[in-house]
Amino acid sequence: MRRAMLSEFWFYFSQNKGAVIGLAVFTAIVIVAIFAPLIAPHSPTLQNREALLLPPAWMEGGSLAFPLGTDAVGRDIFSRLVYGARFSLFIGVVVVALSVSVGVVVGLVAGFFRGWIDTAIMRVMDIILAFPSLLLALVLVAILGPGLMNAMIAIALILQPHFVRLTRASVLSEREREYVISARVAGASKLRLMFVTILPNCLAPLIVQATLAFSNAILDAAALGFLGLGAQPPTPEWGTMLAEAREFILRAWWVVTFPGLAILVTVLAINLIGDGLRDALDPKLKQS
Repeated sequence: MRRAMLSEFWFYFSQNKGAVIGLAVFTAIVIVAIFAPLIAPHSPTLQNREALLLPPAWMEGGSLAFPLGTDAVGRDIFSRLVYGARFSLFIGVVVVALSVSVGVVVGLVAGFFRGWIDTAIMRVMDIILAFPSLLLALVLVAILGPGLMNAMIAIALILQPHFVRLTRASVLSEREREYVISARVAGASKLRLMFVTILPNCLAPLIVQATLAFSNAILDAAALGFLGLGAQPPTPEWGTMLAEAREFILRAWWVVTFPGLAILVTVLAINLIGDGLRDALDPKLKQS
C-alpha cells in the first residue's frame, strides 16, 4: 500500500519536468554541503595576501588554484560558496522546523477550540502579517542583536503566521468530518483528536508551504546578512559575501556574481520542487 502511494506520488511529481530538474539541482547542493571539506580546495577563511581580487581561472590573470577567483582579502570564492551551502541549508532547516512546529500547534488550537481563543490567535497573526516581512525581521534582529541565530529566530517568527492560518483552515474543514465525529463519540481525547485524527489529513498543504518557506528563509537570511544583521564576517554565508563585495562590483564582478547566482539557483530549485509537490499532493491538480 505504501509502495503504491509512493509510486503514485512520484508519477505525478515527475510529470512536472521543472520539479525534477529542481530536485536534481537541490540534491547536488545538499551533496556539496555535506562533502564541503572534500570538495573545497581551500579553507573558507584562509587569506592569501598574494592573490587579492584574482579573477576566475578562465580569465587572463586567473589561476587554477582559485577556479572562481578570490575576494578582497585573498579568500577562495569557490571554497566560500561550497561552505556557504552548509549555512544556507542549515538556516532553511532550522527556520522551517521552528515555524512549522510552533505554527502547526497554534493553528490546531485555534481551529479546534474556536471561540475567543481562535479570535485572539488570528488577530495576533494578522498583526504580524500586516508588516512587511523583511522590515519586521529587521526590527526583531535590531532588538535581539545581529547574528545568525537571532536572524533565524526572527525569520521563523515572520513565517509562522502562514502555517498558523493554513493549519487552522485545514482543521476547520476536517473537524466536522464523519471520521472525526466517530473518533469523538468513541471517546478519543482532545489531544488525540487534534494530533492523531485531524493533523495527518492536513499535512499535504503544509508540506508544500514548508518547501516554499525553506526558500523564503534562505532569501531573508541572505538579505539580513547583506544588511549586516545576519551572519557576521568572516562566516562564508552567501548574503554576507554579497555585503563584503559591494564596493568591488565594478572592478571585480566575480566577487558579487557567484554568491548571487548561488542564492538564485538554490531558491529557484526549491521553488520548482514546491510546484512539483503541489501537483503531486493536491488531488484537484492530478490528471485523470
